[in-house]
Amino acid sequence: MKAKKLLLGLMTGVTCLALTACAANKKVDPDHYLTKIKDKGTLTVALNPEFAPFEFQVIKDGKNTIVGSDVDLATEIGKALGVKVKFQAMDFNNVLASVTSGKADLAISGISATAERKKAYDFSVPYYTAKNVMIVKKTELETYKSLTSFEGKKVAAQKGTVQENVVTEQVKGANLVSLTKNGQMINELKNGTVSGVVFEEPIAKAYVANNPDLAIVSSLTFDSSKSDSYAIALPKNSGNLKKEIDKVIQSLQANGQIDQFVESNFELSQAAAK
Repeated sequence: MKAKKLLLGLMTGVTCLALTACAANKKVDPDHYLTKIKDKGTLTVALNPEFAPFEFQVIKDGKNTIVGSDVDLATEIGKALGVKVKFQAMDFNNVLASVTSGKADLAISGISATAERKKAYDFSVPYYTAKNVMIVKKTELETYKSLTSFEGKKVAAQKGTVQENVVTEQVKGANLVSLTKNGQMINELKNGTVSGVVFEEPIAKAYVANNPDLAIVSSLTFDSSKSDSYAIALPKNSGNLKKEIDKVIQSLQANGQIDQFVESNFELSQAAAK
């Protein structure tokens, strides 16, 4: 019996050492994810195509096509890596999970690199910064001039986003309503179920431009420290994959292309809505 226990203990010890070695090897292999992508010849990108001008859908050549400034950025990354880019559309609260499960190589969908998220993912350098704003019905602009005016009211934010924290931490006394889709939040606002919706400014402007009965409350100011800096989410210990992506982002920022991507896709989203 003792011999069996000793043998079992030795086997367990060897297994633990093997697992530890595997984990260590994964951490010290900076080419792991980059090589994986290049070997299959495809970069799979997870996104939620409801964030015009960053990612949204239009009819192109008779087909529903995902476009946007994040799509343009991902395409440039694919070119730099020498691979094709495949986009996977899903709800925002599944975007990061798809990177964890390995269904996607990275996620790019207006994602903020929060301290909590950094525990589970690597993030690229920030590629765009946008402030948060509140949308209300245009007829109620005079009612909601300050954050305190939302006390006891329902304010919507997309499930799984930084905007949920913005509502709970900065719109004191308001009742957070978390919804999965942006379109749901706009509909709830228009029918009066919620009194306001918190969005990043570029996305808010796109919705207001397409809904003349809505407006951004210009007198409201959210804490600047809560402003979004968008970054690309990658698997933990991405090594050289992160380095290559950072190079692409920094190059595009230096020549102003990312801002051009945002501007041109804002115009495209407006044209598509007409």
